[in-house]
Amino acid sequence: MDYKINDFEGPLDLLLHLIKESKVDIFDINIVEITDQYMDFINRMQELNLDIASEYLVMAAELMKIKSSLLLPNNKQDQEDEYEEDPREQLINRLIEYERYKNITSSLKEYERERQNLYTKEPYDLSLVIEKDNKIDEDFRIDDLVEAFNGILARKELNKPLNTRITTKEFSVSERSNEIRNILKTKKKVEFSELFNIMTKEYVVVTFLSILTMAKNQELSIVQDNNFSNIYLEGKN
Repeated sequence: MDYKINDFEGPLDLLLHLIKESKVDIFDINIVEITDQYMDFINRMQELNLDIASEYLVMAAELMKIKSSLLLPNNKQDQEDEYEEDPREQLINRLIEYERYKNITSSLKEYERERQNLYTKEPYDLSLVIEKDNKIDEDFRIDDLVEAFNGILARKELNKPLNTRITTKEFSVSERSNEIRNILKTKKKVEFSELFNIMTKEYVVVTFLSILTMAKNQELSIVQDNNFSNIYLEGKN
């Protein structure tokens, strides 16, 4: 695969790629070979008339300096007691630190993708939905509505996590509430399950939240004749 300069996030990213392509450990890199590979890549990009950021050229100069220091004769070989720092050490430490940062960034991006499959809403007191003038039977509980909602999810297998985001159409509570108002103006009374005519998780969640919001605002009544019987919604004039 041919790579371009824009495929990398910086000179350290390019270096890390070259090291992995060479299948060597960071601690065992051959600075002469990696410098030659790096310079070859930069030269090919310049031949393609691609703009090379200054940070890549700075790294090229650093690599050439390290390469030169390794190739020059060591005049201190006889001074065994004198410690001489490996000219590669600082570069290796930077590469290790960058690789650690890149791995963490990759994990955070994965968490972000997983988080996008979750739907959340700020909590509020559901007891506000049930009011005496809402024409809800005294025996009716909000748990019954939630149970009916879970039944819809179970029947359509929508309660399992989604693998991808729904991007075809976005739904809002206000838009879905308007649709429900129009339905109740026409039918006056509708069974709870009839409102879930599009079986995508986003649509089902938005529909359920719209029903709760409209009940709270006293725009509709939730009616259940007997325990475990069908739940109906009635519009208020």
